[in-house]
Amino acid sequence: MAEKRKLQLEYEIKSSPKILYSFISEPNGLAQWYADNVTYRDGKYHFVWDDENHPAKLLTTKENKSVKFAWLEDSPYYLEFEILQDELTNDVALMITDFASEDNLAERKLIWDNQIKYLLAVLGA
Repeated sequence: MAEKRKLQLEYEIKSSPKILYSFISEPNGLAQWYADNVTYRDGKYHFVWDDENHPAKLLTTKENKSVKFAWLEDSPYYLEFEILQDELTNDVALMITDFASEDNLAERKLIWDNQIKYLLAVLGA
């Protein structure tokens, strides 16, 4: 398996951290913009795309701040969502940490750009 590179992307999101947090931490919220379906059972999150199940374990969570999932079939890689809020302007951004193979980085960034468009639509932002 090819070595993957860390990819960090930041998107400005016009939303409160509390509302945004529900969309990055709850199966129902994630299913509205990130995956075709997301369920939680037996201590695992199941992300489904094109009828393929990708199980993940919740590694860490900080309320209204961040969520980190470890892919069970793609160790040691993980997916992290971090909510950043500027103390002066109160602007909110979503930092995404993901991994992709070298020849897939540009494509993965485009996929994230599209996913964030869905998220903004769902948030009405």
